[in-house]
Amino acid sequence: MDTTMSIVVRRIEALIDLVGQATLYLALAMIALVATNVLLRYAFSFGSVWSQELEWHLLATVILLGMSYALQRGENVRVDVFYADFTPRTKFYVNVFSGLLQLAIALLFIKLSLGYVGQSLAIGETSPDPGGIPFRWAIKGLIPVGFGLLALQTVGALMRLFVIEQTRQAAERV
Repeated sequence: MDTTMSIVVRRIEALIDLVGQATLYLALAMIALVATNVLLRYAFSFGSVWSQELEWHLLATVILLGMSYALQRGENVRVDVFYADFTPRTKFYVNVFSGLLQLAIALLFIKLSLGYVGQSLAIGETSPDPGGIPFRWAIKGLIPVGFGLLALQTVGALMRLFVIEQTRQAAERV
């Protein structure tokens, strides 16, 4: 069972890593777009609603697709005031509890966002601004995708915790 679980964890992490690497390139594209928009606006007094909306569309995409990658890499914010002094077994229980809570929240966001995205798609939602991006529903469609990736990464992290705990307990018995 341990090897099967390890294989599943590695596959989940490989997928999240792939999405994360693609997200890094989106972040670079967003930075280039912001720099270009600032240069055009202040040097040439030229601005575009479409390109400004694209900035926040890319930012939303980077956040939604990058949060699972950040979690995988341990780049999330933690407050370790008490955690640092916990025993390995207590840390395991705290990590499992927080992982299950995170999974529940991610699944809740998926459930709540599906109607929101469906409504946006049904009405063919576009930007209310003249010259804006016509496919607003597409960016909203990334909400359940991003939280789906977060849920998947959380499942992988929980599985990894159990593999590590099994290994730790086996080492204690020796």
